[in-house]
Order: sequence, then C-alpha cells, then structure tokens
Amino acid sequence: MKGPKIHYSTRELAWIEARADQPRRALHAAFVEEFSRSDVSFDNLKRLCTRKGWKTGRTGCFNKGQVPPNKGKRMPFNANSAATQFKPGHPAPNLLPLWSERIGTDGYIEMKVPRRNPHTGHATRYMHKHRYLWEETNGPVPEGYCLKALDGDKTNCDPKNWEAVPRGLLPRLNGRFGRGYDDAPADLKPTLLAIAKLEHAAREAGKDTA
Repeated sequence: MKGPKIHYSTRELAWIEARADQPRRALHAAFVEEFSRSDVSFDNLKRLCTRKGWKTGRTGCFNKGQVPPNKGKRMPFNANSAATQFKPGHPAPNLLPLWSERIGTDGYIEMKVPRRNPHTGHATRYMHKHRYLWEETNGPVPEGYCLKALDGDKTNCDPKNWEAVPRGLLPRLNGRFGRGYDDAPADLKPTLLAIAKLEHAAREAGKDTA
C-alpha cells in the first residue's frame, strides 16, 4: 500500500538537484537537516532522484587510473578465513600431479600431460590418454582423421587398439544408420570396419569424378 504523496518545494528540488552527485545516504541526511523534513524517508528521496533522472555518476566500477582505497593496506586478520588460506610453499589440494587421470564427460580417459595448453599457455594440459599414447608412438593424428577404438572400448588406451580413420567414416560404424560397430561381436568387428572403409573410399572417389 502506497503512503501519502510527498510534496517538495521549488527550492527543495533545486537544492537536491544541485547535490544529486552525492551518495544517497549522505544526501538524505543533509536534506532532512537542512529543511527539517523528517517526513521524507531515504526511499522517498531515492525514488525522487530516480524519477528526475538525477544520478550520482557512480557505476560501481573502478575508472582507469583510480587507486583502490585499500591499496597497500594489510587485510585485517580473521581466524575463519586464515584457516582456509594457502600456506607458503603448500600446493593447492586440487592441484593434481603430472599423469593424473580422470574420466571425461565423453567417457574417454583424460590424462594430465607435459604439453602446452594452447588456450592458457600453461606447460601442462589434460588430453585424451589414448590419443597422447598413440601420438607418442605414431606421431600426430593426420588432419581430417580421428582415432577409433578397434575393440569399441573407449577406456582401452593401448596404442595398438586405436587406428586413425577418416572422420567421415565414423557414421558408417556407429551413426544413426551405422552398423553398431562398438556393440558388435569381436570377431565381426574387422569385417564391419573393412566394409565401412570400402564404402567411404567409394564415396570419396565418386566426389572426385563428379
């Protein structure tokens, strides 16, 4: 429920507008003292400034070159925050060592390896374990190719279990109209892969002659 309408004199409005760049709390206190307007609450004055478009000019952000008021000051001691702060020389508990492993959201094993992260520039990064081991043995995966687990098991990272195949071949193995390669019997997988390769090669050859 709204309260009674607050009226301001022309002099009061001019006084507020001339000081509208002041913090609202300080402006309200000064206004009440200047005009003895105890009937004007802080919210009343704040809404008035909003309606009139009288802004303080503050954005809540530091301007370029502005010095923070706490620069050079030590943070007051707080026992609760001190208990969770890192001690000098102590690594963060979530800093995992090199070669640490985890399961990614795609079901592949990810491993922390000594390769530069192209996004952060850090000296280490996580990458698929099977790809790292395969590339250590065979070199980089060719452009346009990806690695396929021959036994259908994403977690079997033995380089011998992976083969570089064209990306366009994958839908023929497990796509919507593929042959269910990963779930097929082990003795049938080589045949399914060979058929997929022949079909893919035939399609690519047709593109070249079109």
